[in-house]
Amino acid sequence: MSDIPSTTNTDTDEPTGRTFLCVVDESEEMGAALRFACSRATNTNGLVALLYVMKPAEFQHWMAIGERMREEAMEEAEEFLQVVASVVEKRTGYSPKCYIREGKVREEVVKLIDERTDVSLLILGAASGTDGPGPLVTYLVEKMAGQLRVPVTIVPGSLTDEQVDMIS
Repeated sequence: MSDIPSTTNTDTDEPTGRTFLCVVDESEEMGAALRFACSRATNTNGLVALLYVMKPAEFQHWMAIGERMREEAMEEAEEFLQVVASVVEKRTGYSPKCYIREGKVREEVVKLIDERTDVSLLILGAASGTDGPGPLVTYLVEKMAGQLRVPVTIVPGSLTDEQVDMIS
């Protein structure tokens, strides 16, 4: 489990509003959720926080190999998160708070929300295919909606950039 500190904008007008947590992955719907989070942060003088969850290394037969696989996964996660963070900074003018965790996505999302009292809204992208909105959205809506400390905003992945901008 690793929380990567982010640099902050050197302007004196630091955001003072809410923190919008966006779970980032390689899914298509993540783009709509990220755009929504950035827009909401900009419109409310808030910040974006990004959470990337790595799957635990499955190769445990030889500890050295398993550790090397974990290190490589961490490097890939950091690179991916840096790319996403640059998009957030471009859209909002501020560097996001970035978190990398290892484990099951649904468990790590709930843990981070419980740990970080500055998080005020969870923003997720919903898949638009016939398989449903995705496992994380399904789990949080069906099992955790009444137990989470923060509201959840689910952004349909099928929305265009213009549509996201209009609703945020």
